[in-house]
Amino acid sequence: MTRDPSPRWLRWPTDESRPRFAYGADYNPEQWPREVWQEDIRLMREAGVNIVSLAIFSWARIQPAPDAWDFAWLDEAMDLLHSGGIAVDLATATASPPPWLSTLHPEILPVNERGETVWPGARQHWRPTSPVFREHALRLTTAMAERYRDHPALAAWHVSNELGCHNVYDYSDDAAGAFRDWLRARYGTVEALNAAWGTDFWSQRYGAFEQVLPPRLAASHPNPTQQLDFKRFSSDALKDYLRAERDVLRRVTPEVPVTTNFMVMGETKGMHYADWAGEIDFVSNDHYVRPGAQSRDELSFSANLTGNIAGGRPWFLMEHSTSAVNWQSVNVAKREGELARDSLLHVAHGADAVCFFQWRQSAAGAEKYHSAMVPHAGADSEVFRSVVELGARLGSLAEVVGSERKPARAAILFDWESWWASEQDSHPTELLNYRQEALDWYSAFLALGVRADVIHTGASLDSYDLVVAPILHVVPQPLAKELARFVERGGHLVTTYFSGVVDENDHAWLGGYPGALRDLLGIRIEEFAPLLPAQRVTLDDGSVGTLWTDRIAVTDGDVEVWARYEDGQLAGGPAITRRALGEGSAAYVSTRLGTEGLPALLERLLGAAGIGSELPEPARGRVELTVRSGAGNDYWFLVNRTDEPVDIAGLAGEPLAPGAGQRPGLLPPRGVAVLRREQRAD
Repeated sequence: MTRDPSPRWLRWPTDESRPRFAYGADYNPEQWPREVWQEDIRLMREAGVNIVSLAIFSWARIQPAPDAWDFAWLDEAMDLLHSGGIAVDLATATASPPPWLSTLHPEILPVNERGETVWPGARQHWRPTSPVFREHALRLTTAMAERYRDHPALAAWHVSNELGCHNVYDYSDDAAGAFRDWLRARYGTVEALNAAWGTDFWSQRYGAFEQVLPPRLAASHPNPTQQLDFKRFSSDALKDYLRAERDVLRRVTPEVPVTTNFMVMGETKGMHYADWAGEIDFVSNDHYVRPGAQSRDELSFSANLTGNIAGGRPWFLMEHSTSAVNWQSVNVAKREGELARDSLLHVAHGADAVCFFQWRQSAAGAEKYHSAMVPHAGADSEVFRSVVELGARLGSLAEVVGSERKPARAAILFDWESWWASEQDSHPTELLNYRQEALDWYSAFLALGVRADVIHTGASLDSYDLVVAPILHVVPQPLAKELARFVERGGHLVTTYFSGVVDENDHAWLGGYPGALRDLLGIRIEEFAPLLPAQRVTLDDGSVGTLWTDRIAVTDGDVEVWARYEDGQLAGGPAITRRALGEGSAAYVSTRLGTEGLPALLERLLGAAGIGSELPEPARGRVELTVRSGAGNDYWFLVNRTDEPVDIAGLAGEPLAPGAGQRPGLLPPRGVAVLRREQRAD
């Protein structure tokens, strides 16, 4: 991502230079009678709401027929919000086609890999590559831009909504044609495509691009490079659509910033957001917590990655939930303090906007049981009281606005293409989970109280002393050289099983594993040794491995064996190795140690790199520390990861905007403290 030297943020309607957190929600006034609208404005002001996202799913209302338009209700809503001092992040309303469009043009509907049409009835029932859909969507985008270009409430444009959430992979004829065009641009000739895809296997050799199809349902495993390229193409197709709407908006309203909401969370992996970030004026993200032992660690991981996708600059939390969602198998309400903790943890990682889905909980529709700022119970509710309290607290933290995330000394390298490729079929195991391995390492950093950035491949490594690259499966030659350079200049690299194995075409590096990283690590593996689901291996340092093992041969005299397998077929063989190279090192972890085994190993790796925790001993593992910097101050965000109070009295700094009932020097259960500390030269 190219870093824009002059990034743009929200265009506040009044007093644009005054620092403030954006605070609000998706707002759907069309779902409610007019008498509710005035009550909404009153409650928004009470809660401190200063921005809403409007018209996200309003296409059928705005354009009820091909040549009929109804902007009257939206004009009224825009004017009402502006009169209440509330800015608008205005959506282009293209996320969900109206029934008349899919009836007149069923050729816009996506097709799955089995050739089945994805019918209307939910949302996002459109093909990213459909020229018919694009024509109608850009017509609407143009109409929206021209009508509201001068409206004083307009703070930003919101392109579509959660692009690719339900339609990232389309296998239609439109997609097939666009895929061929993408392949022509990537490879130039069909001969180059054949070489990249290894099509002499299974007699797949193509004579012309016209013979190529998306990886539709096949008798066996589709070509793996074809699958990987289709993932690349699908992300690029959505990015191209994003550009199309953005270009209309920039042509008509060049002074209004443009964003779209990413979904950096969980297993949402089809969209290469690090690649998309340069296409918009500021990064926005949606995040929802999933229950589980690492639920809040995952929230932090995603917010951390989002902040680094944004280049360390402020970003917009477009959606998260006040309490329960509606789409999990069991939808659990948030406990006391969790609404504020979740919100402020995003702020800690660089969000200058905190918004929810949605403002008022719907009375009908598929999301009527999804929580909101104003729940079904109304304003006389704990949820709304918590919303008001958070709004006041964000108002008191205004001096933090505009500050940037302070880089850590350690990082986790996150690679979308390794995520895509490592989990494809016909591999040594189908149990591998790329993001889980990365999250386990992140949880280990949190357990030790050590800050770590989650950065994407392509980001500079120069400011880091330790980089963990879990399951870095796809390693083109330039990346291998960059990692070697990082180690040679004194950096400490850690990688894991199934890393360095293939190049950018998903071709195995020959000569033994870990392929492109073999010489740097000083080891050689002839054959993988994945484990069955119930299998466990014990290491001589007391840790237990699952999922994977390797039969490692040490090939360099500078390699130390940090742990060996104690049992199983590989008993006595190396399990964890570390090669010293000048002031740097390259370590390899050949099994999954999980959240129980990684902290002890990571502590040893951090010690070798000279990295320690900035937190006092009693707080380590119990408190997450994130730092933002600006205007001569550091802002320490201290987030209690536990359900017990934590003593933070030993930490210097001036407390800012303490939460209700928070006592000096004591972080309440699930609480968040913010300390202002004067910057000092390190």
